[in-house]
Amino acid sequence: MTAPASPHDVLIIGAGPAGSACARILAQAGLDVLLVDQHPPGRDKICGDGLIPDAHKALARLGLLDEVMRRAQPVSHVGCIGPRGGRIDVPGTLAVLPRKELDALLLQAARDGGARFEQARFEAPLEEDGRVVGARLKRGDDVADVRARWVVLATGAVPKALTAAGMCERHTPSGVALRGYVKAPKLVGKITALEVVWDKAVRPGYGWIFPAPDGHFNIGVGVTDSHRDLGGGKGRKKDVNLRAIFDAFVAKYEPAAELMRVGELVGDLKGAPLRCTLTGARWTRPGLLVTGEAAGSTYSFTGEGIGKAMETGMLAADALLAHREDDAAARARYEASLLALKPKFDLYERANRVNAHPWLADLLIWRAKKSPRLLKRMSGVLNETSNPGNLVSLKGLSRLFLE
Repeated sequence: MTAPASPHDVLIIGAGPAGSACARILAQAGLDVLLVDQHPPGRDKICGDGLIPDAHKALARLGLLDEVMRRAQPVSHVGCIGPRGGRIDVPGTLAVLPRKELDALLLQAARDGGARFEQARFEAPLEEDGRVVGARLKRGDDVADVRARWVVLATGAVPKALTAAGMCERHTPSGVALRGYVKAPKLVGKITALEVVWDKAVRPGYGWIFPAPDGHFNIGVGVTDSHRDLGGGKGRKKDVNLRAIFDAFVAKYEPAAELMRVGELVGDLKGAPLRCTLTGARWTRPGLLVTGEAAGSTYSFTGEGIGKAMETGMLAADALLAHREDDAAARARYEASLLALKPKFDLYERANRVNAHPWLADLLIWRAKKSPRLLKRMSGVLNETSNPGNLVSLKGLSRLFLE
């Protein structure tokens, strides 16, 4: 084992959207930032790749929106398709860019901002007098203790790092997803929206097809309530077979069947866990902040998490910049900022009942076709100006017949 390295201002574990966004903000402010990830730059990430308005806002703050949009596939609507085949196109500022490209761009932006990157695996936190003062990192066969005034854990949905840091409150995920890429130039211009499909065949989840750049499409299925909570942070997977749900989606939804029929699957279908609703982990302890999907930054109901991962990473950076020398004040500010987001996450959790009861999607689509006001409210959910939970509450459902 090598001797402890000279201290950094901030050590960030995980170079996904949360970690890279945090690193860029801190490094641009002049802090000494070391960003590490166990994977080399350009690693793949299982995701729907959809960039909804919150992601656009975060990218704009990072100064990266124009660069991302030069590479991404712009999209103007989310197509909501119900079990009976009804459809409503909800307008929004949207785009699709594979995570392999997005994450590489975000990491490079962090490095351009002044952060240093190393490929290393987080083993455990370093602690002194009850405070985290760095981390034990493994680089190949070498293990080194790296000291830092602050450690930010942005390690995604897999709970291993959270557990090692003593921050994990739920070991099982909130949800699971399966996706693949299909190259189908024949369907360019035919599938143009972010298509989200609810049906009994994919219950208790949903299917999607998102148009990506260069004649590719992201196709997948997600289940955002996949594990039973057995208490004590443990859980058991429900009777959910993602491959069977994917096959049912393709069999039931003709555009998906056509995509798989005329297109070429690029690589394998891949699955991944989701951590949602800002639950499942402690957010802070002395010297350490947890951010991004490690903190549960993915929305239940939609499974969208890229924008909120970047947002929580920047909130962590803001807290550290506001209180560079005051541990308690920095942690209090960060926790308060996440608590301010929590009601929004809870509303998406309420809206998650659509996945368990797809007929609710039929009802919403039916009424939205007759009500410009309701369609505007649905667009507001995308833009985070409307309450998604109210759309499927008893009061919200009763209002559908009055609008």
